[in-house]
Amino acid sequence: MLDQDRLTEEKEIAEDIRVGLIHYGKAREDLIPILQMIQEKHAYLPPFAIQLVAGHLDLSPSEVYGVATFYNQFRFHPPGRNPIKVCLGTACHVRGGDIIMENFERKLEIKEGETSPDLEFSLDRVACVGCCALAPVALVKDTLHGHMAPSKVEGLILQIDMAREKREKEKKDSDHADE
Repeated sequence: MLDQDRLTEEKEIAEDIRVGLIHYGKAREDLIPILQMIQEKHAYLPPFAIQLVAGHLDLSPSEVYGVATFYNQFRFHPPGRNPIKVCLGTACHVRGGDIIMENFERKLEIKEGETSPDLEFSLDRVACVGCCALAPVALVKDTLHGHMAPSKVEGLILQIDMAREKREKEKKDSDHADE
């Protein structure tokens, strides 16, 4: 995403947060519901959101950030267009889920909880997806991949990259056809 596109998106998110804050009081007990509202609408808490919430509630940004970091439900980086979740529940852990996670980290060059610089991928752990018979499992977007093996990790990433390149080529061809 271009820097200008990112700035425009951030301005839109900030305005949406300002509008959303109108529906909340200014008491400290409104803090978590406000953070949840932002997380639900935007999938993460941007740094400027912490500032906006702090101003609305007349709290310091460090107080807001401290509460947000206490709960693991809040993200502080935008999720990637291709979010990857690796199950590390008991069955998946016993069958090598941690090795699958390490392979994704190595191939994507990001750590668990991070998003790639191009915003293409994000990587997270989940406690259980309820498919223990298919362990170890990973979710890519909303698609479940069972019986994961380290060798499957590279193939999944390659499929996503190829699909993206195909979309970009089609868009480029379409743009040229319009000229």
